[in-house]
Amino acid sequence: MLSDVTTPQDLDDRFRETLAALPAAERRRDPADPVTDDAPLTGAQVLDLFDAQVTSRQLDLAGRWLRSFGEGFYTIGSAGHEGNAAVAAALRPTDPALLHYRSGAFYCLRAAQVAADPTLATDSVPSAVRARTADPDQDADRARSADSELTVDGAATRDPETTSGPQLSESEPAGTEPTAATGAANAFAAYADAARDVLRGMAASSLEPIAGGRHKVFGRADLAIVPTTSTIASHLPRAVGMGLAVERLRRLDSAGRRTGAGVRVGSGAGATHAPWPPDAIVVCSFGDASVNHASATAAFNTAGWYDHAGLRIPVLFVCEDNGLGISVRSPEGWVEATLRAKPGIRYFSADGADPVRAYEVAAEAAAWVRRNRRPAVLHLRTVRLMGHAGADAESAYRSPAELAEDLDRDPVAATARLLVDAGVATGEELLARYDETGWQVRRLAEEVLGEPKLASAADVVSALAPRRPVRVARAVADAAARASGPGAGARAEAFGGKPPELAGPMTLAQSINAALADGMLDHPQMALFGEDVAAKGGVYGVTKGLRDRFGAARVFDTLLDETSVLGLGLGAGLAGMLPVPEIQYLAYLHNAEDQLRGEAATMRFFSQGAFRNPMVVRVAGLAYQEGFGGHFHNDNSVAVLRDVPGLVVAVPARPDDAAPMLRTCLASAAVDGSVCVFLEPIALYHTRDLYAEGDGEWLAGYPEPGGWVAGHVPIGRARVYRVGSADDLTIITFGNGVRMSLRAAAVLSEEGVGTRVVDLRWLAPLPVADIIRESSATGRVLVVDETRRSGGVGEGVIAALVDAGYVGAARRVAGVDSFVPLGPAARHVLVSAEAITDGARTLLAR
Repeated sequence: MLSDVTTPQDLDDRFRETLAALPAAERRRDPADPVTDDAPLTGAQVLDLFDAQVTSRQLDLAGRWLRSFGEGFYTIGSAGHEGNAAVAAALRPTDPALLHYRSGAFYCLRAAQVAADPTLATDSVPSAVRARTADPDQDADRARSADSELTVDGAATRDPETTSGPQLSESEPAGTEPTAATGAANAFAAYADAARDVLRGMAASSLEPIAGGRHKVFGRADLAIVPTTSTIASHLPRAVGMGLAVERLRRLDSAGRRTGAGVRVGSGAGATHAPWPPDAIVVCSFGDASVNHASATAAFNTAGWYDHAGLRIPVLFVCEDNGLGISVRSPEGWVEATLRAKPGIRYFSADGADPVRAYEVAAEAAAWVRRNRRPAVLHLRTVRLMGHAGADAESAYRSPAELAEDLDRDPVAATARLLVDAGVATGEELLARYDETGWQVRRLAEEVLGEPKLASAADVVSALAPRRPVRVARAVADAAARASGPGAGARAEAFGGKPPELAGPMTLAQSINAALADGMLDHPQMALFGEDVAAKGGVYGVTKGLRDRFGAARVFDTLLDETSVLGLGLGAGLAGMLPVPEIQYLAYLHNAEDQLRGEAATMRFFSQGAFRNPMVVRVAGLAYQEGFGGHFHNDNSVAVLRDVPGLVVAVPARPDDAAPMLRTCLASAAVDGSVCVFLEPIALYHTRDLYAEGDGEWLAGYPEPGGWVAGHVPIGRARVYRVGSADDLTIITFGNGVRMSLRAAAVLSEEGVGTRVVDLRWLAPLPVADIIRESSATGRVLVVDETRRSGGVGEGVIAALVDAGYVGAARRVAGVDSFVPLGPAARHVLVSAEAITDGARTLLAR
């Protein structure tokens, strides 16, 4: 019967009708035998696929049931996509996966694999537990044959002489026939934990083990499934970064040299082990509509670019193509044409409603990626059943005939049909498994209804990056001890016999360069990369010489795409490295900011710390470049960074702050998994003088390791300069504003005004305690904000004063709400020392 919407009841009824109409096979097949002649899966293994698919389907139905009385908060389901269980079966449980929100059957099957044999969570050797996992050693001959005969869409002529024989599923010993009494009662046990996890996510239970009720995501550390929302393919750049890191870690020992064995990375602060086997591959799934998104395009391009350059990235992209992005159709043939055309990425395709073929092609794709360490894409054709989500009225954009056609392609029904036709089970037995699973899922759903929800704002934010300043300070102290003790020789060698503390006064750029070198020495897992950072040494020379000292494996250039630069960092952090990507200019960050906001900052939030992506993002920015720039090289907008929960934003103004602040960021990333943005004022990179030409008062010496502890700068602590009595006026500023404010304070001092200049140093979190203390000391506050008046840092400072009950006078001097123009016109929209002096006089005259 044609309908204008597919309801849960419609889907359930249709499945039952399909099974009831299936005639029993003339003879029963031993479940240990191939499900069809020469098939790569046994009947038992297909039965395992069926159980994973049914569990996923029943979870979708339960989600709609929970929502029907207001206790379910997530109804985007996997119905029609259950063919992705075959993809999970073709991989190892130790292959890290970033899953599409419709990859429920994949999640269920992997959870069952590990539940049946917990050693699979850490053992890199594949085991024939539940559905068989593909292995390049077992399948090498078959894969080599496939390489010569494989067509571009994954089709191949099978050679029985070079094909691995079917392996037994431990859940169904040879000669054991599945029955409604035994099979249905036992099948669900391996899926119970996974089902409970998903239901808790749907119900926003605080006991949900990965996100703790903050969001419904697929993720579990023991399953190597990294949580991600996956809504717009923003996880793909991270997947590419993970692939690059997995391959690089195969070649790095604790000293940072290339090696063919061992995956330990780091012996200093934050030393860690790569979390996956050295021959792991990364898999990420996504929908067909996401193929068009800029982040997906960036990921495909980066994977292909590196492949063309000869660098290996073992990533298997899986496009689950149901032909729709909510209501927008993918044009016929568009997804295939797009994916086939990606340079450097091998294309495979399969029908998700054909479990044997889907497994076969997925296994071929996985083996090819694992053996060659190169990227591939699996185009898995699916259907979408029950609409995009619970509130989706498909009748507005789909016809009843289309909905009926999709029901005919139900992958769960297709797997059932295969099992019945093969004689592995009867329709009645499969229906018993379906009903048993449904009953068990409903029972679990009723249980989670009584579980607690997040009860306070403190509960919600507790999963954000922690602030453990004592541990960070200890990490800095340990680094100092290593640099002056056992690492002293290596440090002297790295600096050519002349450590930076003996080099005399330094500029900001020179201090950052030296601190980066010290960081590379102390953190063998640290990698520095970005546009022009290696051969050129950075546009402003900040990374000069670092590639020569530490090698191209740890200091390397990237392609010109900020989304990909950050994605590489996100993946590297998850893989156990300490990435330090560079964004060449602040204005270039804005086209890639979602990688910080939606990916980097949310990882701990979605995983309660089970996963983390430590990273220190160096960004050259702010204005005041003389004779050069315009908007793209003088951007003064940081609002997009300051409201990202958990993100640390540092702005060093002076050389003697830059090094300790960078050490703090590196230590915080290594110890707490923090994501830090280290915003470097371009105009101060090479500044030498403060008050007069030639005075050299903006230069500073580099501290020897013995002084690192005393000079440690904790996150969220300001620096205060006192000019004259410092009793009359407080100027609060940062970045370029520090130098201008000190110059203004000198002028005011000649007029008898004592000023204290507060360098915030940290824009997130703001040093609120220091702001309140120094403001209250004078009762007059001038906030000097080189960013824009609207959305600028000054608004946060004023708000902090108001919240604290400050009752003194306050005034702002800020940049104009404008882009920064080229040449002398920039002076009209930027803060100047003269404007600061005038603002101070106006405030003092009140």
